[in-house]
Amino acid sequence: MQRIEHIYINGEFVIPHGQEWFDLHNPSTEKVIGQVRLGDALDAQRAIAAAKAAFPA
Repeated sequence: MQRIEHIYINGEFVIPHGQEWFDLHNPSTEKVIGQVRLGDALDAQRAIAAAKAAFPA
């Protein structure tokens, strides 16, 4: 089973601050084929700040 432990923020793959895991399912068999680590509010704030810096008003 594959585990995805990184998210992409500000041009690099980083380990998210969040600790929750989400199961990934094969849609045809409904079997769990992997897990992905979810970001939390802090990760969302970091991503929003990176997006704002990339596209100044």
